[in-house]
Amino acid sequence: MSVKPYVLTDRGIFRYEQVTYPMEERGLQFGDGVYEVVRLYNGIYVWLREHLDRLYRSAAAIRLSVPFGCEELIEQLEELRRLNDVQEDAILYLQMTRGSFPRNHAFPAENRPNLYAYIQPMARKTEEMTHGVRTILTKDVRWEYCYIKSLNLLPNVSAKQEAVERGAFEAILHRDGVVTEGSSSNIFLVKNETVYTHPATARILNGIVRTKVKQFCAELGIPFVEEAFSTNDLAEADELFLTSTTSAIIPIIQVDETVIRSGAPGAVTKALQAAYRQATQRETQNI
Repeated sequence: MSVKPYVLTDRGIFRYEQVTYPMEERGLQFGDGVYEVVRLYNGIYVWLREHLDRLYRSAAAIRLSVPFGCEELIEQLEELRRLNDVQEDAILYLQMTRGSFPRNHAFPAENRPNLYAYIQPMARKTEEMTHGVRTILTKDVRWEYCYIKSLNLLPNVSAKQEAVERGAFEAILHRDGVVTEGSSSNIFLVKNETVYTHPATARILNGIVRTKVKQFCAELGIPFVEEAFSTNDLAEADELFLTSTTSAIIPIIQVDETVIRSGAPGAVTKALQAAYRQATQRETQNI
């Protein structure tokens, strides 16, 4: 699907075709930057402030200064949404790098970051949410600071491509047999009506939907345990599911050749999906 015509930059809002950067751009040459992806339902941002709070945390972790204060950035993004007349389901992609300078590994002395954000229509993954998806297992070879939403995504891209080539939706990553997360998602295991997921350490990205699942579990009285589980535990799970901004909550019905229970979404996953729908409806109705 095509990108909407207006793009927000650190210099203001421009038409898509007007936004260009030099070849010597630190995001391109070093992956020296951070990003966020925000969901829009019916043209309304969902949990925008939570995403921007994480953007600022990621930027601070790599000593990168955001060219806008948070409130100003929210105003700019709302103006971007208005100019693009967004009415449908979509995503906002926002990227910020350390800027355009002659290539040098060390940080440039001048603070002149590049920032751009655009909106792209994206339908909800209703088929996957309803019927569940297949996944594969693959080794987690990423760096140790996965809590930073940085541009260094080559291991994630490679894992996702392996999943695609094997006819799967997602790759579940593990370190020495301990499940961390997916290539672009957080992974959850349900056993005896208790939800388990990897703790929010530096080894995973603490997803916005992940934090909402924790909240939904508290509201529904479902035990939520932040405790790592192993690849061997997957086959014994009552249910598995994944979460991300673009995917919401999707049941996992198969891992490699192992079918999870009946091969159909489970009751806990469905209850959390219903809670997600209600929460996002409140967000988009300004309740």
